Amino acid sequence: MYIAASLAILVTMTLAIARALLGPTVYDRILAVNLFGTKTVLLLAVIAFLYGRPDFLDLALAYALINFIGVLAVLEFIQNRGIREKAQRAAKGE
Repeated sequence: MYIAASLAILVTMTLAIARALLGPTVYDRILAVNLFGTKTVLLLAVIAFLYGRPDFLDLALAYALINFIGVLAVLEFIQNRGIREKAQRAAKGE
């Protein structure tokens, strides 16, 4: 059962990578990267149960936090980039 779950998670991770590469907008790509990170956490949890290593759950929690903070940082960067570009255009008189 754990192997089937692992394979299903790997398939969804592959689809998330495809969406990240082909996404029409930046937000689609960020969402796909967030999905990939979430699936990685699930895969780590399944591997922890599969091999009887509960310490992998700590790694999964740490990875989930890093994934969350990373996505927030990228979204903040993109939002501020748009504001900076508008300010530069206004300064140039465009």
